Amino acid sequence: MRFLMLNWRCPKHPKAGGAEVVTSAHLQALRERGHDVHWFSLAAPGQPRTEVLDGIRIVRGSRLGLLPWYLRQPRFDLVIDQIHGVPWLAPWWGRTHSVAYLHEVLGPIWDSFYPWPLNAIGRWQERVFLRRYRNVPFWTCSQSTAEMLARLGVAKVCNIPNGTDAPRLPALADKPIMGGAVRLIIVSRLEPNKRVGDAIEVLSLLCSQGIDASLKIVGSGSEAARLGGRVEALGLSGRVCFTGRVTDQEKFSLLQQAHILIHTSVREGWGLNVIEANAVGTPAIVYPVAGLVDSTVNGETGIVTAKEAPGEIARGVRFLIENPSVYSQMRTSAWARSKTFDWNVIAPRICQWLEAEARGGAGFESRGV
Repeated sequence: MRFLMLNWRCPKHPKAGGAEVVTSAHLQALRERGHDVHWFSLAAPGQPRTEVLDGIRIVRGSRLGLLPWYLRQPRFDLVIDQIHGVPWLAPWWGRTHSVAYLHEVLGPIWDSFYPWPLNAIGRWQERVFLRRYRNVPFWTCSQSTAEMLARLGVAKVCNIPNGTDAPRLPALADKPIMGGAVRLIIVSRLEPNKRVGDAIEVLSLLCSQGIDASLKIVGSGSEAARLGGRVEALGLSGRVCFTGRVTDQEKFSLLQQAHILIHTSVREGWGLNVIEANAVGTPAIVYPVAGLVDSTVNGETGIVTAKEAPGEIARGVRFLIENPSVYSQMRTSAWARSKTFDWNVIAPRICQWLEAEARGGAGFESRGV
């Protein structure tokens, strides 16, 4: 069968993130099952019009150029309309089977990037489009998003969590949280909606309370300079390390070295780096927002704070320092649970659903709605 993914970004886009990582994994799984897989994304400077990445044919262009390109192609069996705030409207022009792929309903994320009234317009049009899509089959990765879609009137939602290709550790090495500096880490694009500044505030609070701690900030983005200035203003330059973007191998090494992952986003589709951290024996402390409440089991694989405030995360860090046996048990539980999200487990379920939708929806699998 022939599959087409529509996504604003491709894996090589300068702003590619977790959505593109998991999209690549989904499409590679389809290719390995013998399907012809294409990915249309918006062009970026310095990137070729077309190329093949891991067997996936990448086509780059513009929204206006999509339809002329599409009409020249042999018929696709399924068009996957990946929605990041604004949809591609594929169900109305694709002339074939379509599904909508949504990581998260942006909602408050609009407020992170745009002032009023643009943020209000963004929220409004998102709700309008999602309601317009209510009879299109949706595919998402978290219970939180599935429930939001159901409230907007979407009739069919397939909820399957994202997988991970984290290293499969045969056992966990000891990582005492007492007796030395507590190593914190945040892995994120440095953009307003990720609230990385809150992680810096957590470190400042811990240091003011006499706790020896450090923070690694892994990622790049438009907020890098501002965050660096905040670190200097708080006198934390010796305790904070900005790594920039790193390879997957380096990322997993840094996650394994850390005691605790911090996640402070406004909202997530799933929180892939939570599971990645868990896979190498690092629990997470996260804000109580959509996506993160799905990837973290509160009190078992990490801590979901009561409020979205740096002080709440600092309190969670102190709790784990003061209760090393709880910390040790969380590490083990997080590691064990992460195995259920291995791509070898997740990918076949997703592929089977997409293949069924390409045949017209027979065998539809609805979960968690």
